[in-house]
Amino acid sequence: MQSSLVTFEEVYVSYFSRMKHFAMEYVLSEEDAENIVQDVFVDLWERRDFLAFNMNLVAYLFTSIKNKCIDFLRHKLIAKQVTDRIQEEYQFTLKLKLASLEAFNQSVFSEEDVEKLATEIINTLPEKCREIFIKSRIEGKKHAEIAAELNISTKTVENQMTIAYKKLRSSLKDYLPLLLFLLG
Repeated sequence: MQSSLVTFEEVYVSYFSRMKHFAMEYVLSEEDAENIVQDVFVDLWERRDFLAFNMNLVAYLFTSIKNKCIDFLRHKLIAKQVTDRIQEEYQFTLKLKLASLEAFNQSVFSEEDVEKLATEIINTLPEKCREIFIKSRIEGKKHAEIAAELNISTKTVENQMTIAYKKLRSSLKDYLPLLLFLLG
């Protein structure tokens, strides 16, 4: 076992720097590259008894680093997409609030008039879109809950909500400040 440890240490010392440089070409961060290479060497150590003595160690290391980098980059891309979607929703909300304030008309309507207007506009939405919008905004359900309940994808729920928001924003642009005040 002591000879395996020495062999592992020799491999680590010999290849760590090259593997880190290779990983940095793809993940761009030295810290992330070091973590990836460390993970590969931990895997190598844990599999030392199963690895063939005649295997091409350099090919194994580069392939392992490549695969870890691919996993890392895929994870980063997914995380970025989620962040972008959240940012888009936030920007949409800000734009909606800005437009609402800019279009704010001092004329006062009764709460019944505003509710009637909102109901009329919601009723003009396509049936599935209206159902999803009501479940989300009136019943307060999350997109995943709605998707499960209606046996559709979360992406379909998101798309239908986008359609509903566009229709409502267009139809209520002059009344939105009052709506927010009266119904909020």
